[in-house]
Amino acid sequence: MARGWVNEAIRRIEADFNRSADTHLLRLDLAAFPGIPLYFKDESTHPTGSLKHRLARSLFLYGLCNGHITEGRTIIEASSGSTAVSEAYFARLLGLPFYAVMPRTTSAEKIQLIEFYGGRCHLVDNAAQIYEASYRLAAETSGHFMDQFTYAERATDWRGNNNIAQSIFDQMEREARPLPDWIVVGAGTGGTSATIGRFVRYKRLDTRVCVVDPENSVFFDYFHSRDRGLTGQAGSRVEGIGRPRVEPSFLPEIVDHMIKVPDAASFAAMRLVSQRLGRLCGGSTGTNFVGALELMCAMKREGREGSVVTLLCDGGDRYRHTYYDDAWLAAQGHDLPAALVRIGAILDDGIWRG
Repeated sequence: MARGWVNEAIRRIEADFNRSADTHLLRLDLAAFPGIPLYFKDESTHPTGSLKHRLARSLFLYGLCNGHITEGRTIIEASSGSTAVSEAYFARLLGLPFYAVMPRTTSAEKIQLIEFYGGRCHLVDNAAQIYEASYRLAAETSGHFMDQFTYAERATDWRGNNNIAQSIFDQMEREARPLPDWIVVGAGTGGTSATIGRFVRYKRLDTRVCVVDPENSVFFDYFHSRDRGLTGQAGSRVEGIGRPRVEPSFLPEIVDHMIKVPDAASFAAMRLVSQRLGRLCGGSTGTNFVGALELMCAMKREGREGSVVTLLCDGGDRYRHTYYDDAWLAAQGHDLPAALVRIGAILDDGIWRG
């Protein structure tokens, strides 16, 4: 192995990390939920604009330190878009060719970003086809298949080292309610929920982890059945979260609770939280917001106070022609007006409407 090249590659990634300040923690006080502040960890401020920047950095370091990534070797990733954007960025940083294998329904904005960073996009008709296509491309190019869906839960040091869990708790330190009752995240690979779930156990904290799951995803059913053979017929319509099969990186044993969220509710909540935060959010942030609201309604009903933390996963600019397009949503069969009324009513009175 050419250790000199690997050493330089790791130095470049670490230097990039040093240039990137930690992401902000935004507080949102909702009048209907007194004593229950909601916080958003704004991952859209990463250099590549999403939570997946952390994962891509960890996967590259993992691949380099395990001898899988070497000078000139092609990198292949199966993705719904955001991880591929971030990996294309790091591949360019190291001068490596990069292929993203993605469903054909991936937003045009994400495809353009991957190409901007010098990556190539290999599109497939069905989300379930991305794995086979990735293995085939890796064989044809003698490349390395990063396989985020297998390695996400082990590539990040969950005990600390400025991972997302440590960052959240450090930033909450001076809040009136510094220990969150709940941290709410979605699952695409399951890497984020694994990192946070392990961290709170390692630190012996009482915070609970809730994972929200969109339609056309099997994680919720797997959480309850533990049937690893579950598969779905279609891919998630909320890019970045939800899978049609049980991914190896999703660890249900360290998840305390799961909530299934209808897609229309995700897209309605995405718009409503964007208005309140003053910045456009993506669809998975809407899914997170719905899950957080359901938990906050339960806390209010039970007379409990406490903080809730969730993630602003990426910015809404990537979805201007999809989730922010009323005609596109209607064509996909989403009843956005009804969902806006329902979520809006919950924000007004703090009473959950299932």
